[in-house]
Amino acid sequence: MTFRNRLAAATWFALVSCSLAWAGDSWPSFRGPSGDGVSEATNVPLKWSEEENIAWKTPIEGKGWSSPVLANGKLWLTTAITTKATPEAYEEKLRGKPKFQQNTSELAASVQLRAIEIDYATGKIGKQVDLFYIDDPDPIHSTNSYASPTPVLAGDRLYCHFGTYGTCCVDTIKGELVWKNQLPLQHNVGPGSSPVLHDGVMILTCDGADQQYVCGLDANTGKQMWKTDRPPHRKEDGDMQKAYATPLIVTWEGRTMAIIPGAQWDCAYDPLSGEELWRVDHGDGFSNVPCPVFKDGVVYICTGFTRAELWAMSVNGHGDVTDSHVGWTMNKQVPTKPSPVVWKNLLFMVSDRGVATCVDTDNGETVWIERLGGNYSASPAIAEERIYFCNEDGKTIVVAPSREFKVLAENQIAGQIMASPLLLDGAIVLRTEGNLYRIGKK
Repeated sequence: MTFRNRLAAATWFALVSCSLAWAGDSWPSFRGPSGDGVSEATNVPLKWSEEENIAWKTPIEGKGWSSPVLANGKLWLTTAITTKATPEAYEEKLRGKPKFQQNTSELAASVQLRAIEIDYATGKIGKQVDLFYIDDPDPIHSTNSYASPTPVLAGDRLYCHFGTYGTCCVDTIKGELVWKNQLPLQHNVGPGSSPVLHDGVMILTCDGADQQYVCGLDANTGKQMWKTDRPPHRKEDGDMQKAYATPLIVTWEGRTMAIIPGAQWDCAYDPLSGEELWRVDHGDGFSNVPCPVFKDGVVYICTGFTRAELWAMSVNGHGDVTDSHVGWTMNKQVPTKPSPVVWKNLLFMVSDRGVATCVDTDNGETVWIERLGGNYSASPAIAEERIYFCNEDGKTIVVAPSREFKVLAENQIAGQIMASPLLLDGAIVLRTEGNLYRIGKK
C-alpha cells in the first residue's frame, strides 16, 4: 500500500498517542500529557499583562529553561544555582575550541541543581530538594541553562534529568531522593532533551558528540534496562552527530513506539526493550531540538541544523523506510528549537526568528506564513481553538488555528520566556528567567 493510501485510510483507526491519561488540571511532562502541546483544558485565559489577570507571581532562585510540571495541586520545576567562573577558568576551558563555541559559551565555576515545589493555588514555595552539586562543570551555550530538560511527574515521584550531570528520582511527599544515576556525555553546548516515562521505563536521549545512543532506566531503581546505539553517521565530526530531541511515545495499529529524532536519522524504538523498529535517513541535519508530533499514523519531525526541514513519515514500517514511508518534506522557515503543533489537518510552527507557518498535513503545502516578531525557543501549545506562541521577550501571541491567519490577542509580561507554557483549566503557567506566573483568576 502506498503512503498516500495509508494516509487516506488512517482515519479508520483509533489513536492512543500517549501512555499518560489527560486531566485538565495536570501537566506531567514536557508539552503536556500527550507530549505534543495539545491541551483539552477549558476556560484558558486569552488576555493578561503584569497588571491584569495574574493569580500569582513567584520569584525562582537560579536559572533553568525547563518547563514546570503539575499534578495533585503541586507544581515542580528544576533550577540551576551557579557561581560565576573566573575569566582565567573560562579561557582555560575553551582553549582549542572552535571560534563559534568560544564566542557563544558561558561557564559556571560550580552548579547546584535543585527541584522546587510550588503550590498551584497560592504560588507559595514548598519543598526544595538539592539533587546534584557539580564542581567544575563544562561550558554551555549562552542561550542554554544547566537545567533545561523538563522533568516528569508521576504519582508521588518526580523524575529529573540533567544530561551528563545526573538523572534522579525524588519522593515528592518526603522531599527526598529515591535514586540517582549518571550517564556521562559530551554535550558541547549543555543538556537539552527531556525524559519520558512509559510503563515503568524512563527513556532518555543520549546523543552526544562522543557517543550516541538511547536507553531505558527502571523507574523504580534507576538501573539501566536497555541501551541501543544510534545508526552510523556519514559525518565524522562529533558536533554533527549530537542531538537534543525529546522522545515522543505513540501507539498506532497496536504497536507502541518511542520516536526519537537524531542527527541524520529519525528512529522508532520499542520503549520496553529498546529494539529499533524503523529508521529514516533525513540527510545531514544535526543538533535536533524540536520534539516530533504525531497524528493519524504520520509523524512530523524537524531535521535540525544547518538547513532545517520538516518531514512527514508513516510510522507503520519496519527497518530502513527512507524510500518507502516518507510522504513529503518542506524547508521554509522550519524551526531548530521550538516544536511544531498539529491541529486537525494543519501543522503550525514558528521559526527561531519569529516567522509562523501553517502547513497542510495532507500534502506539505504552505497555507500561510506570517511574521510574529521576536525570537522563539518555547514550543507553542494549543487549547480551545487557540495557539499560544511565547517569544523570548515575554510576549505571548495567541493565533487562531485555522487556514486564515488571525491574531486573537497579544500579551506582555516582564522577563525572558524560554520554557514552554502549561495550558490548564482556567489558567496558564509561564516561566520566565526569574519568576513563575499563574495567569488567571486568583
